[in-house]
Amino acid sequence: MSDQASLAGTRADRMRVRAAWMYYVEQMTQNDIASALGIGRVSVVRLLAEARNRSEVRISVAGPLAELTATERALERRFGLESAIVVPAPGAGEDPAPVISAAIGSYLSQTVAEGMTIGLGWGRTLLESLPYVEARALEEMRVVSLLGGIAEAHRFNPAEFAWRFAQIFNGDAFLLTAPAIVDSVETKTALIERCGLSSVLGMADHLDMVVLSVGGIESGATTYRTGYIAESDRQSLQKAGAVGDLLFHFLDRAGELVDHPINSRIMSADMSAIRRAGKRVIASGGADKIDILRASLAFVRPTVLVTDELTAASLLEDPTS
Repeated sequence: MSDQASLAGTRADRMRVRAAWMYYVEQMTQNDIASALGIGRVSVVRLLAEARNRSEVRISVAGPLAELTATERALERRFGLESAIVVPAPGAGEDPAPVISAAIGSYLSQTVAEGMTIGLGWGRTLLESLPYVEARALEEMRVVSLLGGIAEAHRFNPAEFAWRFAQIFNGDAFLLTAPAIVDSVETKTALIERCGLSSVLGMADHLDMVVLSVGGIESGATTYRTGYIAESDRQSLQKAGAVGDLLFHFLDRAGELVDHPINSRIMSADMSAIRRAGKRVIASGGADKIDILRASLAFVRPTVLVTDELTAASLLEDPTS
């Protein structure tokens, strides 16, 4: 765990280099930097002094995180993000999910607070962030699972992830006790109206934060390997133009829902409510996630993106070139 955490960089290191970058490269005022980073002006002065003492500031910012900071700022400008967190890629051809998991776990440790209502998605990247989330008891903290699950016990079950996350903070978990995909719109309506799920789904209208990951459309993606969706459905979704999914809502390259009957049978919180949440966090990366990440950035308009440097570079490329 310590190796992954070191790859992600410490929060103090990131804060120091970001402050130096904003001041010396972007020529922001100390007051503007304090506002952007959510800290006091005295803290900005201290960070800048420390960066100089560490010889991270010469004519340019020279710290080891400077290149990542430049990429983060470029992502923020391109996609209208409040914050981008870019972690070093583990190596060519290697899965970036472990380092992204470490980074999102660290971010949540610093961000989750008392009184918050947090909506959670699912997936391997989010599940494997749990060891990096600092456990502490928070008053009146509520966790809402945004997606139904499966009947069999499975480590990638959305309900399992939400429950374990709530336990870390001694919070309350509210689960969608229904399949992620049902057989018809009528079944979906009956489950919501007659089985007590409307109150859980209604909590999505009052979320302080949502934490999501995305799924690719290839057969090796978690969504299909775990048996949530049949291969025949995957192929028909691909033909309909889907590049992947966000909470089993399948999007095309433009970030629009594809015209496919499966989208009306998803047991999940309403996507318009998710897009209204105060903080909208997406954590994901990898070559197979580029198209769905770009689509999700357009569809959800997240405030925070956590990804790796290779994925970030691909996102910054012109998709039409």
